[in-house]
Amino acid sequence: MHSTNTYFTFSMNISEADYQSYYRGAARNIIVMSHQGVSVQFPASAVRPFVEADGVHGDFIIEMNSQNKLVSLNKLLKN
Repeated sequence: MHSTNTYFTFSMNISEADYQSYYRGAARNIIVMSHQGVSVQFPASAVRPFVEADGVHGDFIIEMNSQNKLVSLNKLLKN
């Protein structure tokens, strides 16, 4: 059986204060609405590389496997 991964794009704007609840473990998952109209859930720890002084902001692409597990999360660069 051949499985394929699925990609979704979404925008995220999490303030530094809100991200602190994820960092402290109060919230383990982030749920976003993708640009494709699909709700996507992934571990909050996946956004750590993208945290800046004012929180997490930008457009992202996420890759999920056939079991809806996170494969990769990348920030899209602005032109």
